[in-house]
Amino acid sequence: MNTVVPKPTKGRKRAVIKAAVFVVFVIAAVYFVRFTPVKTFFTRTALSHFLETAGVWAPLLFIVVYAVGVCLFVPGTLLTALGAALFGAYQGFLYVWIGAMLGSSAAFWIGRTLGREFAASVIGDRLRKYDDAIERNGFATVLYLRLVYFPFTAMNFGMGLTKVRFWDYFFGTALGIIVGTFVFTFFIGTLKEVWVGGDWGQLLSLKVFFSVCLFVFSLFIPKIIKKFKKEK
Repeated sequence: MNTVVPKPTKGRKRAVIKAAVFVVFVIAAVYFVRFTPVKTFFTRTALSHFLETAGVWAPLLFIVVYAVGVCLFVPGTLLTALGAALFGAYQGFLYVWIGAMLGSSAAFWIGRTLGREFAASVIGDRLRKYDDAIERNGFATVLYLRLVYFPFTAMNFGMGLTKVRFWDYFFGTALGIIVGTFVFTFFIGTLKEVWVGGDWGQLLSLKVFFSVCLFVFSLFIPKIIKKFKKEK
């Protein structure tokens, strides 16, 4: 007796094709940035030279570069450090935060558009419970993961594969990255001011001391949050 093997539905085929495109995109993005001449663009010297020729459009171009870099798996710490070094502590924070929000939203959209259907079709009952929980507590989940410094780019795409609502993801990210972004840009921007000014005596200034304290404190934020969560 011949066993009839059910043919994949049209929706299933579409989900598999989109998932394959997503995998190809991820591999191509990593290869493009890591193993082609493009990688030399994402350096302080190259990016600084590029933005110097942009004049008043430099901040906008940096935001675009940051957003695209996030989608191409360029390390967020590198892009943030470049922003602080190029624009200083305060403007650097603003431009980095905007670029990070645009990039993380775009990456989420890519993950949701190309990978969500396939992810939903393969998860079992056990994982589906977690998926449903993320949908119900999306904002809190995203906020927590951002505060404990969960890998930025991986989370952007990964959250797109879950049932979390976009606006929960957006506002959880917007609030969750503020502290880390400000601390890092303030620290790098302050050191840049001392370097450019050439007054090494400023290394003992209150501003530098404050920036160092903020930076060190930021390293303990994940442990503090985890401990607070356990106590609750």
